Parts: sequence; structure tokens; C-alpha cells
Amino acid sequence: MIQPAIIKKQRLALFILFILITITMIVGMGMGHSSVSYDRLIPTILGEGTFKEEFVLFSVRLPRIIITLLAGMALSLSGAILQGVTRNDLADPGMIGINSGAGVAIAILFLFINIDAGEFAFLLPVVAFAGALITACIIYLFSYNKQYGLHPTRLVLIGVGCSMALSGLMIVLISSADRIKVEFIAKWLAGNIWGTDWPFILAILPWLIVLIPFALYKASRLNILGLSEPVAVGLGLSIEKERIHLLLAAVALAASAVSVTGGISFIGLMAPHMSKAIVGPRNQLFIPVAILLGGWILLFADTLGRYLVQPAGMPAGIMVALIGAPYFVYILIKK
Repeated sequence: MIQPAIIKKQRLALFILFILITITMIVGMGMGHSSVSYDRLIPTILGEGTFKEEFVLFSVRLPRIIITLLAGMALSLSGAILQGVTRNDLADPGMIGINSGAGVAIAILFLFINIDAGEFAFLLPVVAFAGALITACIIYLFSYNKQYGLHPTRLVLIGVGCSMALSGLMIVLISSADRIKVEFIAKWLAGNIWGTDWPFILAILPWLIVLIPFALYKASRLNILGLSEPVAVGLGLSIEKERIHLLLAAVALAASAVSVTGGISFIGLMAPHMSKAIVGPRNQLFIPVAILLGGWILLFADTLGRYLVQPAGMPAGIMVALIGAPYFVYILIKK
């Protein structure tokens, strides 16, 4: 039974995060090289703004803010699932190579395959999912042992090795590509939010609409998977079946996010850890907090990066890495 005090703490955390997200969105909408003054935001939203104000808000600012928020939510939920399935606090889609697998698939699509511009936004998450899934299968196969099951430490080490190998493959792919395409891939690798248009929001949104309720439904099974395998089997859980379902969900979430935001790491590492510190390790409690926290962290990092370096802005991936790398070292030393 969950104590009422912890439920109250969770609701308070969700409320605070909702306020932080709202404030950051308002700041982001009124900030930048081409901006809308804060006193004109509400009239513009209500359709009473000038052509320039409506264009800046609805075609430039708002799509970027929404896509960043959704991607942060997807990455944090993916990290929470991976940490639960692997029983490893260092598991993160960026750290163990899933993001890199998605990136290689996107690079191949962008560099060598000609597709219709209207289909590009909707095809990206599918192609990224295919690349991430192949990478995840390779990592899982090399990390699994018939006698001991899935080895958490081996999974992280093999994941890091795959990530490095895929980074090398990415360099080989772009070495003979056109300059314009190379610039795009370079921005993708830096974690530059590039899918800043409404079709990209429509491309990533269905994945979240399906997989967030799925993860919340599977939260109790994630709690059991966090125990030892003999205990999970004793409780009647089909371990391999649940692992495969949850890993597919984690891979799909990470792939849909990085397909429009680029190679962003550490969100899936930080958000679940911080959420557990706030409301405890039960997945039913910390997953909703982690979803909002991950969305806010990426949104805040992107907003801060646009403010510090104008007009081009600093990629959100670099801003997140500046925060996440010291946190990763802290977790590594502590655990």
C-alpha cells in the first residue's frame, strides 16, 4: 500500500513541474532574435496579433517548444524503462547506443535515399526505430547469459562499445557526403532541435499517446523486474516476455525523440534518478514525475541555449551534456 504522504508529495511535485513548464514556455515564446513581446502573447494567441507576431509565435516558437517538451518526455520515460528492465541505474538510451543506432539509420536515409518532402517527417521516427531496434537487439544478445540472465554491467559496457562503433560508422558515412548534408548531420549529432514544425509534432505525438499509458500500465511489472530473477519467476512473471515488450517501448520512445531532436543524452539518466529521489523507487509514483521532469529539463536547456548564444543559439544536446556529465560522474561514484 502506498502511503498517503508519498502520494501527496507526488502530486505536489507534478504541480510544481507543471508550473515550471508553463513559465519556461512563456519565457521561450517571448525570447529570441525574432520575438513577440510578452504583453502581446495573449492577444496573438487569441488571433489578434499582427502577421509577423502570428508567424513568429505559431510557425517558429510554439512548434519548437512543443517538440522539445515531447522529446524530453519520451527520452526520460525511455530511460526509466531501461533502468527498470536492466536493473542498472546507469542505463540511458544515449549512453548504451540506442540513440546512435537511430542516428545511423537517419543518416543513411538522409544521405542516400530520395524521399518526398511531405513524407519525410512521418518516415523519420519509423526509420529511427528500425535502427535503434537493431542496435538494441545486438546489445541484448551480447549481454544475455542463459545461466545468469541479463547482466546489467555487461549491458552498459557493450552499449558504450556499440555507441563508439556506431559513431565511427557515422563518420565514415558523412566523409563522402555533400557539404550541406554533412552540416545537417553535424547539427544532429550536437543535439540541435531541428524538427521545429507542426508535421514533426504530429509524427512524434502518436508514439507518446500510445506508449505513456502502456508504461504506466506496466509499472507494477517493472517493479517486479527490478527484483532478482528468481523472485520475479516465483511471483509468476514471464520475464523474457515482459522484458521484450518494455524494451520495444523504450526503443520506440527514444527513436521517436532523437529523430527530431538529434543525439541528446543524459535526459533518460537524470530525470528518473531525480524523480526517485523525490517520490521513491516505485514506478507508479516516479514515472509520471520523470516524464514531466524530463520534458522540462530539455525545454529549459534549449531555452537557455537560445538565450546564451544569439542568434544561432547553442544546441540543446550540448547544454544537457554540460549538466548531465557531472551528474553521471556523481552517480557512477555513488553507485
